[in-house]
Amino acid sequence: MHAWLQDVAARLSEETGLPRGDLELTPPEIEALLALAGVAAHESGARTNAPLTCYLLGLVRGRSGAPLDELLRAAGHTSSNE
Repeated sequence: MHAWLQDVAARLSEETGLPRGDLELTPPEIEALLALAGVAAHESGARTNAPLTCYLLGLVRGRSGAPLDELLRAAGHTSSNE
């Protein structure tokens, strides 16, 4: 992960008590989330939908524990790893 993102994850870990390792994003996860953000921004015509879509995905993942690939499919996007 980029140093800035690592710093944010460390601060969130410290603030919430979640283990730092639980907030690590793998390169394939980063790639899939950025691709989803791109689709959300371009297909909807509103760039603001990119971060909001990723936030919704994070809410669902955090509350349901569903696998990222499953949530990407539900959101109408398939990761490039499949």
